[in-house]
Amino acid sequence: MHPIILATFFVMSRIAVAMCSAGVAIFLIGVLAAKTEIAQARGLDKIVALTNLCVAVPLAVFGALHLFAPQFVIDIVPAYMPWRMFWVYFVGCGLMAAALSIASKIGVRWSGLLFGIMMFSFVAMIHFPGALRDSHNRILWTIVFREMSFGGAGWILAGNATNGWRGPTKSTLIIVGRILIAIAAIVFGVEHFLHPAGLPGVPLEKQMPAWIPGRVLIDYVTGAALLVAAGSILLARKTRTVATCLGGWILLMVLVIYGPVMIAALSQPGIAVKVEGINYFADTLLFAGAILALASATPRSDVAGSASVPRSIRKTLSPTRTEPSAPD
Repeated sequence: MHPIILATFFVMSRIAVAMCSAGVAIFLIGVLAAKTEIAQARGLDKIVALTNLCVAVPLAVFGALHLFAPQFVIDIVPAYMPWRMFWVYFVGCGLMAAALSIASKIGVRWSGLLFGIMMFSFVAMIHFPGALRDSHNRILWTIVFREMSFGGAGWILAGNATNGWRGPTKSTLIIVGRILIAIAAIVFGVEHFLHPAGLPGVPLEKQMPAWIPGRVLIDYVTGAALLVAAGSILLARKTRTVATCLGGWILLMVLVIYGPVMIAALSQPGIAVKVEGINYFADTLLFAGAILALASATPRSDVAGSASVPRSIRKTLSPTRTEPSAPD
């Protein structure tokens, strides 16, 4: 290929390369940190062992977008904020730091807490006001609930970390995370039935490619799974099992549907198309991580959640019967 053409391709693809490279690097770090847990896990717990990976990789991808393509992000920063470009880079650095912390399982009590606060701040300052201004736009409301579920996942990771938060603080972080993820699951589940043939998991605007067989069926199955999981979470019945199955299903969708969609986007010449394809992949992977984070913070007993188990019984539960917290 002519050198000029190669140079042009590299310039157009620099942002996509940076985003993908950041995700791959964090993935490798996360695999090294979780390899023992994955090897020792049995059955569905092997899926739960992927929680930190599913959360950390998207954060690295989004962090790279902020750092290498601030022009895609700066318009989201409220106009009243001073030094808008500073905040774009600041958030990018914060996302990269959180990704490294969660992937390596070091300092998760703080990275999860601060990531959650960041997500809730985005909802309060950006997404919720925007949804109120255009209240009939379902995509804006989907983003509101998506970001809230991401923040809830961060708080669950913080509350479930070894040597992390204890007592009422831990309970509050996990309970808030459970409620926010359950609400998002209800909203997303209903959206799948109202707008079938959209990409499954996080129901945004993009539709499933025509080559995928049974597109409507996939959305109906995903919607039903989301609603069942939401009911299980709110009623505290079989939460760990149901959440693990849902997280595994969404992770499967990421691999078999969002993966090819991202690859197709990367083959297109426009950088905006590339970024969109990567963002859809990372968004849905992070939602799968949020569901799995909830599963990881739920006891293996799967009866009614740890909050409803008497203290005397909780003390007698062996470590093999309760969910081990992720190392901090």
